[in-house]
Amino acid sequence: MVLPVEIPRGMEHDMTVQRSAVNPVTWSLAMGFNQGELVSGHTRTLFVSGQTAMSSEGRPEHEGDMAGQLGLSLDNLEAVLREAGLALGDLVRLNVYTTDVDLLFEHYGVLAGRLAAVPVAPATTMLGVTRLAIPGQLVELEGTAVS
Repeated sequence: MVLPVEIPRGMEHDMTVQRSAVNPVTWSLAMGFNQGELVSGHTRTLFVSGQTAMSSEGRPEHEGDMAGQLGLSLDNLEAVLREAGLALGDLVRLNVYTTDVDLLFEHYGVLAGRLAAVPVAPATTMLGVTRLAIPGQLVELEGTAVS
């Protein structure tokens, strides 16, 4: 669901872009973040919050399974993109956070294959981290898309 952001009175004419929250599922609102932020103006830009292997009800999935977590994280990333009228091919930036870089590289074909099928090769950063916010999560994908 895309929710409009209210612009403060008197500032309407000063704004050259419009921001809208993008939430194909709403469990994240209770945690204080949107699944995505759509910014429209001369171009449309969507900033996607980190997507992990969470069900649409907010339950962690595929514990200990890097390939499964990568696949569901990509599905969730695509759900946010789709809700904003965008696609994986519109991705211009992808940040990958993982608790196990070596294990991620063993299963990197899951990610690379999905990107190559579009085809898209976004600017990407990969970071090894001590842990992610949800226990048991091995990977988190954060992106920016433009159309």
